[in-house]
Amino acid sequence: MSAEIRDAVRAFILNNILRRPNYKLGDDDSLIKGGLMDSFSLVEVQLFIEETYGFRPDDVDMTVENMDTVRMIADYVAAHR
Repeated sequence: MSAEIRDAVRAFILNNILRRPNYKLGDDDSLIKGGLMDSFSLVEVQLFIEETYGFRPDDVDMTVENMDTVRMIADYVAAHR
């Protein structure tokens, strides 16, 4: 996983979804199961990936099994670029 992708994903989540830029969000902290994000937030992440990395993740991939942590999201982006 690229540290650049991981950092960009984390910054997006902190600034645009949580609106708490100083929150200590670890690579493996649960976003969905932990109650930090909901299904509407996943759509925002999907749009962020499309705008930032030039591809739109499939709707079927936008699940807790694929997108529950910063690491999982960054790994997904790296694998699909």
